[in-house]
Amino acid sequence: MEKKKNELLLIFTRNPELGKCKTRLAASIGDEAALEVYLQLLKHTESITRNLSCTKEVYFSEDPERDDLWSEKLFSKKLQQGQDLGERMCNAFKTGFQNAYQKIIIIGSDIYDLDTTTLQEAFEKLENHDYVLGPAKDGGYYLIGMKRLNESLFINKAWGTSSVLKNTLKDISNDKVFLLSERNDIDVYEDLKGVELFKPYLNKNS
Repeated sequence: MEKKKNELLLIFTRNPELGKCKTRLAASIGDEAALEVYLQLLKHTESITRNLSCTKEVYFSEDPERDDLWSEKLFSKKLQQGQDLGERMCNAFKTGFQNAYQKIIIIGSDIYDLDTTTLQEAFEKLENHDYVLGPAKDGGYYLIGMKRLNESLFINKAWGTSSVLKNTLKDISNDKVFLLSERNDIDVYEDLKGVELFKPYLNKNS
């Protein structure tokens, strides 16, 4: 498949280390089970992005590791830079636009019901929209895309709370925005319910 040189997908992820990922989930099912769930989420994210025709960059919370599931033939590996999530995302977008990409989208790595088709749709919608957003059920978003850097979207946000999507939409209320279908990220015990893959972890609830 021919690569679309003007499109960039940013994938934000935490390094999969015991006791350092999915801490809210770990409070219910333990550190080891939470790490297992997170590894499944990483595998899913890799599988739905590997065949996209855009450039793909994986931004790690700590120094990237070699020989992990992210093939360096398909994904560039980078280190997140910034004091909080907003600053880290903003810096990743800024670098992408400095490198002449015209459509940039960012996703996390904990949306099990996200698929390749939705990501392709997000890039397509940027053709005729200023922004594209993927609402999460918890009031945040699982995806945001844009054609020019808007730093205001990444400041004065209470990251991890139910106000993020609402306040982001306020910032771009005068622009043309496309909202994708709502998705659920896997953050707490309740999020595991109804997902066949995660059934083995339900009885580990303390």
